Amino acid sequence: MQASEKSLEAMKNFSETYAKRTGTYFCADLGVTAVVIEGLAKHKDELGAPLCPCRHYEDKEAEAAAAYWNCPCVPMRERKECHCMLFLTPDNDFAGDQQTISLDQIRSVTNQY
Repeated sequence: MQASEKSLEAMKNFSETYAKRTGTYFCADLGVTAVVIEGLAKHKDELGAPLCPCRHYEDKEAEAAAAYWNCPCVPMRERKECHCMLFLTPDNDFAGDQQTISLDQIRSVTNQY
């Protein structure tokens, strides 16, 4: 099941705005970016919060309520450390030069799953 268009667009817009505001960049492989944004959007649909999609949780609902791993997670906000590789500092070897991604780019990757 894919994320709703509403949540996908919200997470895309959030990601672009947050990257620009923090001086971070999406992964050089925009496929990574697409999958992470889709995962955030799915969690927003399912849990009401953009819980980090790159971690395993025993209880997703409890984690979303606790908010520590809701994007942007505490490690990202405090230290600019993004486990998902969505927001990368320019000195990161995997950082690209993009702070935007289109809905078509996201769907072209996520439609393959």
